[in-house]
Amino acid sequence: MRRREFVPLLGGAIVIWAFGAMAQEPGRTYRLGGLSSSPRNGPHFVAMFDELRRLGFIEGHNLTTDWRSYGPRIDLIPEFVAELVKANLDVILVNGSAAIRAAQQATKTIPILGITEDMVGSGLVNSMARPNGNTTGVSILATELDGKRQEILIEAVPELRRMAALADANATGSPQLQALQDAAHARKIELSIHRIASAEEITAAIDAAKASGAAALNVLSSPFLYGNRQIVMQRVAALRLPAIYQFPEEAEEGGFVAYGPRLVQIFRELVAQQLVKLLRGAKPIDLPIEQPTKFELVVNLKTANALGVTVPATLVARADKVIE
Repeated sequence: MRRREFVPLLGGAIVIWAFGAMAQEPGRTYRLGGLSSSPRNGPHFVAMFDELRRLGFIEGHNLTTDWRSYGPRIDLIPEFVAELVKANLDVILVNGSAAIRAAQQATKTIPILGITEDMVGSGLVNSMARPNGNTTGVSILATELDGKRQEILIEAVPELRRMAALADANATGSPQLQALQDAAHARKIELSIHRIASAEEITAAIDAAKASGAAALNVLSSPFLYGNRQIVMQRVAALRLPAIYQFPEEAEEGGFVAYGPRLVQIFRELVAQQLVKLLRGAKPIDLPIEQPTKFELVVNLKTANALGVTVPATLVARADKVIE
């Protein structure tokens, strides 16, 4: 079961590409820098560059890229940011609150396009409608969706009495964690929270969650946790611990359940469009923070069976996609 997507006619795509190409300055080469926890060849970045190409920004023709991927090495962020600032770029694309904040500290002039969980809540900009300074971007509704995912996980694991949340210490604030605690308490469910700051801490944190008696795990939204999702998935599988994830793609990769916006769509439909505006000379302060509006629930029954969990039929019926 999958939502249908409308595919533009080829002729229309050609017209749009031609219009985009005409909007670029003849003979100019645009310079884009990137800093992310994910590799440059990740599906969401591939989708983004495909959209940029469709709109007339073509690598090897009028677009060059200078890319850095810090993966689990958060300590490399300041070094990579310094290198990008020195590279005479037109725009820096940055993923994750820690990386965005480092970029803001390093430059007040180069436009920064940031993608993270909560741009305003993290203090990265002061307004959704009119961000301050040289930063704009995409906010992924982390606070609201982490709570929604907790509700879905409670429904997905019948008779749940104890659960846990895995949180990125560099991304998830205390008010958000308290909101999750309050919501669990209201459902008479005990919630233990396990905060980590490095990839080396992931396995031990999940083990601690299981040892606390948790029968399910909410993997909270975080570029860092997404970048290390395979470590999480392998450990929860070994412990037979059902977990819910941030992006639908993660359930398609073997996760138990996922709810949220598609990462590929965020980068194709929101990030690419904002990048084009910045490359064409728009000021970040004039570009409102974007938010996704499409959300999907994906249930992986194959994983559920391996974990010994019977997902209620009512939840399966509501899913946008079910993996048998």
